[in-house]
Amino acid sequence: MISRPGPLLTLLLLLSAGLAVLGVAVGSTGFAFNWIHADNDMARQILWQIVWEIRLPRSLGAWTAGALLGLAGAIAQGLFRNPLADPYLLGSASGAGLGVALALAFIGMSPASSLWLDRLGLTGVAFVGTVGGVLATLLLARGVEHTLRLLLAGVVVGVVLTAATNLIMLNSPEIMRSMQAFMLGTTGLLGWNSVILMAIALLICLLIAMGGSRALDALTLGEATAHSLGVRLGLVRVVMIGAFALGTGTAVAQAGMIAFVGLVAPHLVRNHCPTTHGKLLLLSACTGGVLLLAADILARWLFAPQELPVGIITALLGGSYLLWLMHRRTGRRPV
Repeated sequence: MISRPGPLLTLLLLLSAGLAVLGVAVGSTGFAFNWIHADNDMARQILWQIVWEIRLPRSLGAWTAGALLGLAGAIAQGLFRNPLADPYLLGSASGAGLGVALALAFIGMSPASSLWLDRLGLTGVAFVGTVGGVLATLLLARGVEHTLRLLLAGVVVGVVLTAATNLIMLNSPEIMRSMQAFMLGTTGLLGWNSVILMAIALLICLLIAMGGSRALDALTLGEATAHSLGVRLGLVRVVMIGAFALGTGTAVAQAGMIAFVGLVAPHLVRNHCPTTHGKLLLLSACTGGVLLLAADILARWLFAPQELPVGIITALLGGSYLLWLMHRRTGRRPV
């Protein structure tokens, strides 16, 4: 087991590079590096075009979306001091889903479009929906001072916004197919525009999160202790909520509702390499990227040429890991 941040980061980066190579090799017939040994120049050119325009951006996009979710999960768990917190708290994902449903039903945007404006527009409406869901949660919870009330308000807002999304889908049945892919999570529509947008959002979220990492460290000692150390709790909560709202909204807009990555990634880092939030945030982002890229490869390869929604793979793997973790910790209790 690697227990130091430096070697673990190196391992995660090597895994990311190796999985990216595997990602560009997965096609409708399984693993194949046929673009290297194509019979003629025309075939080689077509195969390289498939790799460059479809497989490579999809693999990089899957990693970036996973990194956003892993980072958002680490922020949420540190901010609320709750190991079960994930990026979909505070109505953020439900708000993003409602924004995407509104865009599909009334503006006519398509998640299958590769146009920059469409991708930017979907990210924009998802982010607005995310911020709207978070603001509704904050109003219902009457601020950010009481963590438990904030979490309960997030559950309530999430249920209400999900119901509103379902009503829109029933009223506009033509968007149901697109929304189904969105709800299950998919990386099949990711292109270079998506990769660029998510990379920019990841950089912004990382800078904000790393800037507040010391405050998150202080919060682990309790709110009273953090306040006595000079941490401005209200400001920290607002800034950090904004960071994980941006990360969650961007990832959800581009790849849909992908479960468990943001919850499991910080757990894996803490179990193998307990460290301060300054390193935990970066390691969680890289772990999330590795998890989602690996799940995307499995989704394309297991039943090729048929492809599974990547959200199903992450739910199965993430749920199995959490059940194993719960069983292991229960087994350690004295009888």
